[in-house]
Formats: sequence, C-alpha cells, structure tokens
Amino acid sequence: MGKTLFDSPSFANHEGVHSFFDEKTGLKAIVAVHSTARGPAVGGCRMWNYASSAEALEDVLRLSKGMSYKNAIADLEMGGGKSVIIGDSRTQKTPELFRAFGRAIDTLGGCYYSAEDVGVSVEDIAEARKVTPYVLGLKDGPEASGDPSPVTAEGVFRSTLVAARRLWKQDDLTGLTVAVQGVGHVGGYLADKLHKAGAKLVITDVNVQALEEVAARTGAQVVAPDAIYDAKADIYAPCALGATLNPETLDRLTVKAVVGAANNQLATADIGQALFDRGVLYAPDYVINGGGIINVASEMTARQTGGAYDPAWVEAKLVRLMETLEEILERSAAEKRPTHEIADAIAEARISAAAVEKAQLRKAA
Repeated sequence: MGKTLFDSPSFANHEGVHSFFDEKTGLKAIVAVHSTARGPAVGGCRMWNYASSAEALEDVLRLSKGMSYKNAIADLEMGGGKSVIIGDSRTQKTPELFRAFGRAIDTLGGCYYSAEDVGVSVEDIAEARKVTPYVLGLKDGPEASGDPSPVTAEGVFRSTLVAARRLWKQDDLTGLTVAVQGVGHVGGYLADKLHKAGAKLVITDVNVQALEEVAARTGAQVVAPDAIYDAKADIYAPCALGATLNPETLDRLTVKAVVGAANNQLATADIGQALFDRGVLYAPDYVINGGGIINVASEMTARQTGGAYDPAWVEAKLVRLMETLEEILERSAAEKRPTHEIADAIAEARISAAAVEKAQLRKAA
C-alpha cells in the first residue's frame, strides 16, 4: 500500500495540501501551504513531467517548507507555499490550462499566492491573472515587479562582499577568483557584478552562447561543466542546479567560500557540517538568494495597498538580509555550528514567534 500524505517524510506540519483536476484542460495541480503564520503563503508554480503523483507531492511539500524559511529569513510578512502542475511544459502548456490553474488557486481565497518557477513563464502567470488576483511576478501595471533575476543577483553579490570582508579583510574582490557554475539569468548578472568588483572569473554552463557572451564581457576563463569543481578559485558560486555540494564534489573543491544563487545546494545536511569542519564559509543558499522573493513581496504589498512597486522598500529589505547573513556567520563562529543550522534556527524562531502572536490575537478577538 502506498504512503499517505501524513506518512510522507516531507510532511512538516503543513497547514493545507490541495489537489486540483480540470478535465477540460487536463490540469493536474497540487498546492501545498506550509505556513501562514507570517502572512499569506507565497511561492512559485513549477510545471514538471513528474514520474508519479507521489513524486510531485514530495516536491511540493519540500519546496513549500523551503519557502516558509526563505520568506521568514528575508523578514517578509509572508508565509510559505508552493504549487506544482504535473505535465510537460514544452508540449502540454495552453492558455486555458493556466486559466484553469488560476481558477483553482482562486478557490483558496488568498491564503496562497503563486508566481513563476521552473517551466512556468511570466506570460503563463498573466493568463492565471485574468481569473484571480492571487498571482505575482507580473510585467505590466504599476505594481508589477518584473524579472526578479537582477535583484537575486544583487543579493548574492553583496553576500560575496560580506564573505570577502570576513575572509580576506577587503572591501572589493580584487585578486580573488570566483568559479561561477551557470551563467543564465541570475548567474549572468552576477558574473558582471563580480567582474566589476575586480574578481577573476572561471565560468561554465551547458548553454554555449550564454558562456561566450559572458566571457566576452568579463574576460572569464571558460571550462567544461564538470571541470568547474577543480578550478583553482577562492569562491565557488553555484548558480544552476541544486545538490552540487555532495560527496563526489567536496574533495575536489579548493575554495574558502561557497556563495551562490542555486537552490538546495547541499545534497544532504551533513555536507553543511563537512564544509564547516573544513573551514569553508558556506553562505546558506535560501538566505542569500532571497532578493527575488523580496522583489515579488514589493508587488504583493503594492497590490494590497493599491500602491506601486517600490524600489526603496526592496533596497531596505536587501540591507536587512545582509544584516541577517552577518548574524548567521557571527553565530556560526561563536556557537561552532554550521551556517545552515543557524539559518534554519533563525527562520524557525521567526515563524514560531509569528504563530504565537497570531494565536494571541485570535484569543483576544
């Protein structure tokens, strides 16, 4: 007999898990709301050709919990949620499918807001927007936050400067080599910023055209995808796939810091401990790549207040995010614990404090 939802290893006291089917469009979607303690659950929609619905469920449970932590660590008044659509994004997408998805999340009444993620575009979200206000990441209108990639890259860049100050006592990246894995949207913007700050770059990507363009702009050395782990570098910046910090790659890295934009960089939690034991500064991924969700949060605030997207608000949140990163690094050194454990502890404390406050307000009412 198959496992049920509550037996799943990825079930983490989720508040709600909703499945939706639409016969006409073929929509099969799952929405997981992990926490609304800090506000409406917010997280993107991923369209993926999952091997089974059980695999889709595991993914949405894991990702929604991750969004609770990411939104809390970025100090946003948002909880964590995620949605997945089961299907091939290259062959099964239709405008009708995303309108059906919009109608599905509309039934949740605003406890969950969706946005684009893997396999889902801004245009797809715009279709859903025709039938529900509960989507974010739009290109048009006064509240639209547009492409979040530049803001994500800015957060990762500032985090690299934080690492450089701590490890090399310098305010820029002159004389340091950064190995950047993946120069797509975020990685490309990041490479430009690192180059401008004086870093030497070693880059790789499966997209040859993107590689050539970034190398032409930055003078970066190009290496084959697998060779990036062997690059003689000071900082490794994973900006593509997750789980690239694993037992196979760990011994090949000679870097003193890992500061990158990719999600879920640690294959397993004990890799974080291994990095710590080796004296490698690991800037936790979901902390430093929070720029994108901060950008989206400004759109939600504008939507709720009838205002407009506010770059100054985004900047203030980015500054606050860097303060949180400094706190994580300080506590990691003082408590002799890996940074990913400290980050989780801070996120959990913020979520539970909000839950207590919410319960007290309910009682008072």
